[in-house]
This record gives sequence, structure tokens and C-alpha cells, in this order.
Amino acid sequence: MADVNRGERPLSPHLSIYRWQVSMFTSMTHRITGVGLTLGAVLVVWWFLAASTSAEYFEFADKVLTSWFGSMILIGSLWALCFHFLNGIRHLIWDTSRGLERETAQKTGIAVLIGSVALTAVTLFVI
Repeated sequence: MADVNRGERPLSPHLSIYRWQVSMFTSMTHRITGVGLTLGAVLVVWWFLAASTSAEYFEFADKVLTSWFGSMILIGSLWALCFHFLNGIRHLIWDTSRGLERETAQKTGIAVLIGSVALTAVTLFVI
């Protein structure tokens, strides 16, 4: 076996050695929002179950979800839904081998970020 000096090299690359890019950020955020959407869905299911259980329990669940903390969670879930949706469309376009150039990927990543905030704001304004 070759004599390899393992003391000077890291075993695997770490995030600290990479230069941050928009695609890197959107990829990680896409995964995080996927998990966040699951947690948001659990809250909505809990609200529906509370409505079918009793009036007192529904009142408690409704107070939790309409409090400032619950509202922040629901607004965050709405943004996660918008981001995940737009970034999913971006990935579908990538599946057709379009938009994979570095500049195009960066522009579409920024468009997804701006679009998700704008779509969230429009939805909140309409509601």
C-alpha cells in the first residue's frame, strides 16, 4: 500500500473550504424547506383534528396557531411552500438539461429567492 500522509489532509471536504454560491444555498434551503413543510402540515392536521375533537380543544389549537408565534410559523411555512414550489420547477427545467450554465443557474437561483418572497407577500396580501 502506498505511504499516504493522512495527518495533513482532511478526510472529507467541509463547507468551510467551498466558496458559497447561490445554487449551493438554494440546494440546502430546498432540503430544509421540504422538512419544514412536513412540520407545517403536521400543525394543520393537528388543527383539523382539534376541530373534530371538541370545541374546547379546537379553541386551544386555534389560539396557538393564531398567536404571534403560530402566525410566524404559518407565514414561514407559506414561504417554504412558495420556495419549494419555485425551486422544484427550476429542478424540473434542469432535468431537461437546460439552464445548467453557471450564470443561468445563478440568475434562476436569485429569481427563485425573490419570487418566493414576492409570492408569499402577494398571498398574504390577498388573504
